[in-house]
Amino acid sequence: MKPQARSPEARQAALLEQLRLLMRGETTEGRVLRTLRREVLGLTQTAYAELVGVSRRTLSDIERDAGNASMASLDRVFRPLGLRVGLMPRQPELLAELLDDES
Repeated sequence: MKPQARSPEARQAALLEQLRLLMRGETTEGRVLRTLRREVLGLTQTAYAELVGVSRRTLSDIERDAGNASMASLDRVFRPLGLRVGLMPRQPELLAELLDDES
């Protein structure tokens, strides 16, 4: 079942919600990628893998948080979503302090 077309505002809201879940430690990078690929872009693994230039197996491994994809592959799969791979503090307190400083 193909998702209905979303407005740019709805796509951005979905992206922000997934990023909030990720930063709170309630989801993983792989789950974020899978959710956004399916619900925001409406693409199959095969179509998305072709779009970003990785194998379907590599994409599947990343979405399942399995294997050990290269940084280049991770950047490639997140780029169409307007994201890049980066470093985040492991300690929730440090992350909260960092985010508070941004306000």
